[in-house]
Amino acid sequence: MRIQRAILCLTTVMTCGTASVAVAQLRICEWNVTNYSNNLPDSRDAAFRAAIYGQFEGRALAPDVLVCQEFISQASVNAFLSLLNNAPGSPGDWAAGQFVNGNDTDSALFYRTTRVDLLQVATIAVGGPPPNQPRNTMRYLVRPKDYNANAAILAIYSSHMKAGATSEDQARRALEATRIRANAETLNPAYHFMLCGDLNVQTSQEEAYQVLVSSQTNDTGRFFDPISTPGHWNNNCAFQFVHTQDPAGAGGMDDRHDQILMELSLLDGQGLAYIGQPGIPYSTTTWNDANHSYRAWGNDGTSCNSSLRINGNTMVGPVIAQALVTAAANGGHLPVFADFRVPAKIDAPVLIDFGQVALDDLAEQTFTVTNAGDVALWNAAGIDALDYTLSASAGFAVPGGAFVEPPGGAGNLHVVSMDTSTPGPKSGTLTIVSDAPENPQWVISLVGEVLGGVVGDIDGDGDVDQSDLGLLLTAWGTCAGDPGYNPSADLDDSGCIGQGDLGLLLSNFGG
Repeated sequence: MRIQRAILCLTTVMTCGTASVAVAQLRICEWNVTNYSNNLPDSRDAAFRAAIYGQFEGRALAPDVLVCQEFISQASVNAFLSLLNNAPGSPGDWAAGQFVNGNDTDSALFYRTTRVDLLQVATIAVGGPPPNQPRNTMRYLVRPKDYNANAAILAIYSSHMKAGATSEDQARRALEATRIRANAETLNPAYHFMLCGDLNVQTSQEEAYQVLVSSQTNDTGRFFDPISTPGHWNNNCAFQFVHTQDPAGAGGMDDRHDQILMELSLLDGQGLAYIGQPGIPYSTTTWNDANHSYRAWGNDGTSCNSSLRINGNTMVGPVIAQALVTAAANGGHLPVFADFRVPAKIDAPVLIDFGQVALDDLAEQTFTVTNAGDVALWNAAGIDALDYTLSASAGFAVPGGAFVEPPGGAGNLHVVSMDTSTPGPKSGTLTIVSDAPENPQWVISLVGEVLGGVVGDIDGDGDVDQSDLGLLLTAWGTCAGDPGYNPSADLDDSGCIGQGDLGLLLSNFGG
């Protein structure tokens, strides 16, 4: 069902969310930091600080999760963590995942502890000499802060595939891609997953890339390009807005090596989801594509086959652009990021008490369903809308249809009614089925009491007296369908008002 809905979303993208970008949304960034570092402190530290937390026209990279490649050692991870926490403008809440020192340079994960919880670090493939892949492939399980459900867990793969164009190079990339997809197939079906990496592919037709994104017999581990921009990226200025490779080297910006790929359920606009229109290709005329939150940070589309534009850079300005060039170290890479919405949360009462109600009187209570996503943490644009339906057990009724409640609102007001046609205590449940992963079925207990339980209490005032006798005699001799027939006076349920009903009333008269 989840895959089918996501496929529908890709074909009807205008219904699957918006492309608005806000600073408080969950931002995940991919960055090959180019051999960080054999010499600590690294001479590029100031440049990294400026590239990450520098601001231009209100824009800053400022990620919540930073997935990196080309770290040399635990000491280098520690040093990078320190620069993240000490950069001007940093919230100072960064932590690092466990570092695994493998065959070559290695991946590292950094995350903001006030925004994300790190649940697991795993090496899913070990690098080595040919024909093996050269470096370890890592998988990090993270979850937005204050969520507990599996449906809020994101598995992030980090990969630095083999560079080069030989058949052996391509085979080693394909091997790593095969291992990543196979591992994704084993994940808990409720999890989301994505790949952040320096893939070192020059065309979407390369085998490794096709292993990741093509349809196979088992598509549970399939990845998708959220900006729908396949092609031959190398030295092709048609893709100048998505190039990431070589902002500082002599070859210039000419490749889309660095990418973020996502599974289908991250692209359906529901729950934890990419902010953008995944079925629309990235713009070929502007970096400021309103259809996507995905960006190659610093690439304003004016640097095809040349080093990154510094003066006049319309995306990041000259200071950040220079910092990115310096951080790239005579070659290197630009960071890539994408923004995500976190799932909706639900809040509603857990008990509705109708109290005591007279027989056949109207019994209604109102209740409010609220999207309780943390607007202070994520802002309203960073939280999914709450989609839900209502149902009630026998004896109670609620409105039908589907309902939507945006985050940060006052909530939707609904009415639940209780059947008062028979006397006695009443109880039941009202169930709210929603897309809030923490409480997909919110159950409200319903209780109440219908008075008028004495046989012969036709007027429902709790006793049998002259008033009830008068009502029965007024309807005397009538049957169901006749003018003047009073079903409340049909005490023996015979369908007619007669001697049997009078006998029952008199037996309780005065009670």
